[in-house]
Amino acid sequence: MADNEVFPVDENDDDVVVTINMDDGSEVTCEILTIFDVGEQDYIALLPLQENGKNVTDDTVYIYRYFEDENGTPSLDNIQSDEEYEAVEERFDELLDEAQFDEMD
Repeated sequence: MADNEVFPVDENDDDVVVTINMDDGSEVTCEILTIFDVGEQDYIALLPLQENGKNVTDDTVYIYRYFEDENGTPSLDNIQSDEEYEAVEERFDELLDEAQFDEMD
């Protein structure tokens, strides 16, 4: 699981980038692709840009539960079950399909 807080690295950039701390102690710099909901829960999709200081070139996307506290501080949590993950993955795939369709217009 990633560390539970998300911190923007460069707020002036067009793409919002965050660094997350993984359980193994490594840091992964990610671009926020989207924040979306499934039912009552928000989720965040992160595209890793660097892992252990190396650029990531595969199609890996990290998806976590996304929360903000009463002060607006964002945090992440792992998806709790296979059923929840499958529903979130299906919704994320729909969002990707919609984005690809919009690019064709």
